[in-house]
Amino acid sequence: MSPAARTATLTVGRSTRFVSWVRAWRAGLVPYDDVAAEIAEDEDHLAAGAPGTWTEVPLGEILSVFAPLHPDQVRLVLPVPGDPRGLPGPGDFSAAALLAEEAALAGPYGLVPEVRQHTSGSGDVFQTVLWRVYELPEERAEPGPGVGEAEGDLNAALAEATAQLARLDVAQWRPELAGALATLRRPDSVGDLPPGYDARARRLYARATVLDGVLALAGQSAPGGAVTGFEARQRDEALRPLLTACRRALAAAVNAPLI
Repeated sequence: MSPAARTATLTVGRSTRFVSWVRAWRAGLVPYDDVAAEIAEDEDHLAAGAPGTWTEVPLGEILSVFAPLHPDQVRLVLPVPGDPRGLPGPGDFSAAALLAEEAALAGPYGLVPEVRQHTSGSGDVFQTVLWRVYELPEERAEPGPGVGEAEGDLNAALAEATAQLARLDVAQWRPELAGALATLRRPDSVGDLPPGYDARARRLYARATVLDGVLALAGQSAPGGAVTGFEARQRDEALRPLLTACRRALAAAVNAPLI
């Protein structure tokens, strides 16, 4: 998988679920008891470094730390090297967030998910997710674009990238792209977000989520090695602005004001 494809598959991740469900809880729209399970889905999530803890604990045991926060104090950031938008100044949290390419801001704290692989005594491989909690500096980054601006940027980037990919004949390498791109153009699709998000934020989230899969597919090597190194570089150059617009759209949708 190319670097572009790898980056694409990281945009819809654990921090997205963390931020959206914690925000909905703090808005009084979902019960506290549901939040940890919705974040973890079918994974085992732990936390380390939270106030009042000295060892790793289940994620649900630290969520009460965020009870005083307003929903707008909980935000998603999806930074990548060269585009650290949304992060505070240099420090351990920013370094970890850039490495993971995702993180959550929650008032005075930052959280970064770390996936750990384990092997059982019988040889089975399984993974757990450890949320490392960091105290943030007082310096705060400027909020990212709102839903309207991010939607406009995504539409423009999608149009340009689609035209370039058509010129490169990527659909010949990956015929599945035609159906995926058609799905992106449907105006009625809505995303799977918790209660409280309006229709526009849900549509933007849905488009960014589908686009995440499209970018991963477009960035994969063609079957049978039909793509040369030069063609792959052209493809990645065409995808790069769209990757940026996708990440920013996803963050804007998740960080949108709740209703």
